[in-house]
Amino acid sequence: MFTGIVQATCEVLAIDKKPGLNTLQIAMGPDLREGLSLGASVANNGVCLTVTKIADDRVFFDVMEETLQVTNLSKLREGSQVNIERSLTFGSEIGGHILSGHVHTQAEVMSVSKTETHYNICLSVAPLWMNYILYKGFVGVNGCSLTVGAVTETSFMLHLIPETLKLTNLDGYDVGDLVNIEIDSQTQAIVDTVERVLAKRAKA
Repeated sequence: MFTGIVQATCEVLAIDKKPGLNTLQIAMGPDLREGLSLGASVANNGVCLTVTKIADDRVFFDVMEETLQVTNLSKLREGSQVNIERSLTFGSEIGGHILSGHVHTQAEVMSVSKTETHYNICLSVAPLWMNYILYKGFVGVNGCSLTVGAVTETSFMLHLIPETLKLTNLDGYDVGDLVNIEIDSQTQAIVDTVERVLAKRAKA
């Protein structure tokens, strides 16, 4: 489980590519490695990955073929920056909203608007997933817990504050790029339940 509060952006030092499997080597500082053990869960761009090896200056993660197909981890290159969050521990403050680290889909960046006073990103996802993205609701974007702005049938707006831009990699995305999306589980449960109830009533 994760909170959606990114702890750091870390550099991809190397990628070992094999058929159906990529091994990421991520530069994680001493503070992030402290107490980290083999088998621990760490969110990389919002994707829950298992620690397979720990070195003096980096941590290794295996990424399976299914994960490569449904997330933007397949687009990583040496030098890429990834959002990192270690798993939630008992007693930790939950500043965002609970995320599982299981990405549902990817969203395409449709537009980016930057001025001295704002930084807005418009993202587009399939209509299926837009059912669960509501104005002022929560959504996980590259592992960041964010509040949804204006919504259309196929897109939604994010209004990012300077602190979010400083701590995450979201200011590095341009039109056409893909970001990982995790739908808020509570929103999904409510929407699906209401749809089932309405469907039963319609058949009655």
